[in-house]
Amino acid sequence: MQIGSVTTPFGRRPVTLALVKRQIETSKIKPGKTADKWKVFRDASEARELLGLQDRSLAVLDALLSFHPDKELRQDAQLIVFPSNAQLTLRAHGIAGATLRRHLALLVEAGLIVRKDSPNGKRYPRKDKAGAIDSAFGFDLSPLLMRTDELAMMAQQVVADRFALRRAKENLTICRRDVRKLISAAIEEGASGNWENIEAIYIGLVGRIPRSPTLGDVNSILDEMEILLQEAINILEMQQKDENNSTNGDHNERHIQNSNTESTNELEPCSENAQEAKAVDDDRPKRGPIRNFPLGMVMRACPEIAIYGPGGTIGNWREMMGAAVVVRSMLGVSPSAYQEACEVMGPENAATAIACILERIGHINSPGGYLRDLTRKAARGEFSLGPALMALLRVDGDSNRRTG
Repeated sequence: MQIGSVTTPFGRRPVTLALVKRQIETSKIKPGKTADKWKVFRDASEARELLGLQDRSLAVLDALLSFHPDKELRQDAQLIVFPSNAQLTLRAHGIAGATLRRHLALLVEAGLIVRKDSPNGKRYPRKDKAGAIDSAFGFDLSPLLMRTDELAMMAQQVVADRFALRRAKENLTICRRDVRKLISAAIEEGASGNWENIEAIYIGLVGRIPRSPTLGDVNSILDEMEILLQEAINILEMQQKDENNSTNGDHNERHIQNSNTESTNELEPCSENAQEAKAVDDDRPKRGPIRNFPLGMVMRACPEIAIYGPGGTIGNWREMMGAAVVVRSMLGVSPSAYQEACEVMGPENAATAIACILERIGHINSPGGYLRDLTRKAARGEFSLGPALMALLRVDGDSNRRTG
């Protein structure tokens, strides 16, 4: 097998260090290694986008493999094929000459084949006295054998990403439908709440969906759409609770009016100590299920805090919480206020709250008092960071549209 030697292309085609490295690596193929050439081709086809190939490139690779006489690529076999351009054109379904040369160059650049050019640039075999092919000039398929495992992993990753993208699109479609119908129902039935603002945020999110979205695009918008859906549900749930409390209040008032006036114990105020105990219990923070938001979304809504991270960037929640401590001190928020926020909201949400306050610092007179007020509301289940983040994202989107 003719491998391991470094050759340069014929004519004006330049040699690159990547090409040299690829030729050297072909000499390191494990002895005895084999692979089904059509299995390798299918893996390369699945991974074509990662390899920077087009459909025509695959047609040319298919044609090259068809000139290899065996079904398997073997380390101890001759892996150089030497068809003429006319033969390649025929087997590549009549591809034009210029197009053929371009896609051959793409296959070389992708590291799937290597040129083994003769002194005059022609492709032909050299035979021994017995008539067997001793060596050849043409296209070496050794890189395909060398990269069989890598190509298989790339193909599996592409399939997994395709499945994840399809699932994410399905989830986004369902979430969009739920948000749209809840908004429409709330507006049509006159439910309380700023539904026009929620609808504007919804329209902005839908407008950000690209025509050909990536998995990152879909997941990013899905995160924000799910938050918007949760906020819509929260508003409707709060309205239901208010209606229930109002109904219960009317019922209690009628019950008191109709009860025996001699039974006055229930109407008398409780002792001072009991009242104080009740007040302390009512004011004690009660941490409810507060959602943690994706760090990427928080950083898009609150980019100012990034400069307080290590090296001026924030890449994970640990760095985010460290930056929040620095900003907390800078804003004059007391350690006790921040600690209470961490206990009620959770450390991630407390850091997010600090980031939101930093973004809006020009509109907040007392950051410490503001954080304590948010903490008290969160303890009562009356506050969520979702609307604040969505508002900041909307402001950022409007700013980008104005400057774009």
